[in-house]
Amino acid sequence: MRDWLLYLIIAGVLAFAVSSWWGVRRLKARHIRSAVWEQTHSPGVGQQKVAVVMNPIKAKSAEARVLIENECAAAGWEPPRFFETTAEDAGFEQTRAAVKYGADVVVVGGGDGTVRVVAEILAGTDTAMGLVPLGTGNLLARNIDLDVNDVHGSVQTALFGHQRFIDTARIRVENSRTAESAEHTFLVIAGIGMDAEIVGDTNDGLKKAVGWLAYTEAGVRHLPGRRKKVSIALDDQPEQTRKIRSVLFANCGLIPGGIDFIPQAMIDDGMLDVVVMSPRSAIGWLAMYTKIVLKHKRNLPVMTYYRSGKITIRSPEPMATQVDGDPSGAATKVTVQVAPGSLLVRVKNGTEED
Repeated sequence: MRDWLLYLIIAGVLAFAVSSWWGVRRLKARHIRSAVWEQTHSPGVGQQKVAVVMNPIKAKSAEARVLIENECAAAGWEPPRFFETTAEDAGFEQTRAAVKYGADVVVVGGGDGTVRVVAEILAGTDTAMGLVPLGTGNLLARNIDLDVNDVHGSVQTALFGHQRFIDTARIRVENSRTAESAEHTFLVIAGIGMDAEIVGDTNDGLKKAVGWLAYTEAGVRHLPGRRKKVSIALDDQPEQTRKIRSVLFANCGLIPGGIDFIPQAMIDDGMLDVVVMSPRSAIGWLAMYTKIVLKHKRNLPVMTYYRSGKITIRSPEPMATQVDGDPSGAATKVTVQVAPGSLLVRVKNGTEED
């Protein structure tokens, strides 16, 4: 019986990987959202001061640098100023320096981690952020409809595109066992539980070799497991107790593979979409898989959706957390809150998609 369940789980995960590959175009075509806060607007056609926060170890960083320099020269602007991240600083001081320089746009050349750091500093300002996605997941780039494989196109959008305000969110992670705490900004999806365990246990070598599909291998290993009891409070309302495998906090919901994991999550509606997942068997996981990939509207007892501006979760034992695909430590308490319309980003001219 146990072997049968294991084979069923593996078959489901492999089917998820395969279907996400062939379904990219079809699912992307169905991923259409309308702006809630505002339509896009032009930043103007005058001179721009451009700063670039670049992760120099990314494979296409040199190509991106040359493209940015050439486009600024062709536009008759002053040369862009580059600020490279380091192992010691993922971009905090570099972004502060870019703002102090007086940049009209700070272009991020890197992965999701670099994007989060730059967004944390720029949130609440009128300085625009442009994206040149160079990472594995490139989550925000996908959700604002950038082609993550087109460096030249992304540079064009970052420098000459329109712009709009989007929401950001903050998660506070507290661990009563160690007395440690930290806060992180995220832009797409944060989580506590199994999703974070998978993120933290994904093989780096496999990730470099096959990209986001590396998460599938870690997912297979983490599917068997027990549910954990937590308390959940939405918008400071009374707590409710649930047994969960994972809780996700979504600012927007498009993930690699063209899968719109949380279709109702909008990047500029001033709310977070909370997904509580509580399957106790392989059948529950397969039901969730079917609902997500085929976009069934039928409600599942093992997958509950809420909408909230603030969420607090408490756990008797430390649980893994993640922000936009990066581990963010173990927590016995997480507090998540949205910051509506706090970040100005460059998008394709006239786009209405998130």
